[in-house]
Amino acid sequence: MRKYIIFQTSPSDEGWELRKLAHTGFLTRILAEHYAPASRPSPKPGYRLREYHRVSESAHPDFPKETTHSRRGDWEVSRVEEYAPTIPGSDYDIVVVCYCKLAPIESVLEPLLKAEVTADSFGGNEGEYDEYLKQTTPQVEVK
Repeated sequence: MRKYIIFQTSPSDEGWELRKLAHTGFLTRILAEHYAPASRPSPKPGYRLREYHRVSESAHPDFPKETTHSRRGDWEVSRVEEYAPTIPGSDYDIVVVCYCKLAPIESVLEPLLKAEVTADSFGGNEGEYDEYLKQTTPQVEVK
């Protein structure tokens, strides 16, 4: 069972310049989309979206453009609506629309935790996991 969560704002709300689509430059009402198990609680008013940033000094040399930090963002949920699809075979069991308002705050950048990669990360496929290890583990020359 899956939940589709859409965070959006009104087109006339303050902060319109922050809502441009990168590839077209057009405005959008959608701030973010999240997918979650249907059993997970929906966001409530007061919830804030996280913003993700790259601090170059913290970036891994092999991934210089990776996101390294996050912070509580300036978009705050002000109203939540939930809908249950009425069409059989829908992709989602619950659709949640979170209406957000721009409410700037001061928040600190926090380093992102590094994910632990195991064979389970590859759906238990040991071959793909071994290939990943070969690509990411420095090769040591034996003399």
